[in-house]
Amino acid sequence: MSRLCRKFGIVATALAAALTLGRPAAAEDVLDVVVDQAAVIRLPEHVATIVVGNPLIADVSLQAGGMLVVTGKGYGSTNVVALDRTGAVLVDKTVRVQGPGNDVVVVYRGVQRETYSCQPHCERRITLGDGPDYFNTTISQTAVRNTQALGQQPQQVR
Repeated sequence: MSRLCRKFGIVATALAAALTLGRPAAAEDVLDVVVDQAAVIRLPEHVATIVVGNPLIADVSLQAGGMLVVTGKGYGSTNVVALDRTGAVLVDKTVRVQGPGNDVVVVYRGVQRETYSCQPHCERRITLGDGPDYFNTTISQTAVRNTQALGQQPQQVR
């Protein structure tokens, strides 16, 4: 009888582990972030390592007091894992990065897309998925403006 109980216990444990691994992330395990914006979460004590599943989707920065700033870099889902010195997982949080909110207007010119931030007036907004000409022109103008603001000599814009 003892052998049968042990086998049942092993099977029950394996089944419970499989059900736990297959479950969808609970609401508290998910951090929703808007692309080009940041969210802050507090980490537990003794975090030694932070890993981002896909740094093209989200970036992290550890701040004083155990605050983790998560910035949306691209659309999609990834995860952030915090480990202690022994390698034990302290946090495993899903990060979902979504598009901008209601103040954005998207204009299609044939297959080319342009994005504008319209709060309170419509201005060009660099967004993933914009047409290459629009995107490159806008980012070049932004780079020149930032260089001039720093008091440096701008590069020739082509």
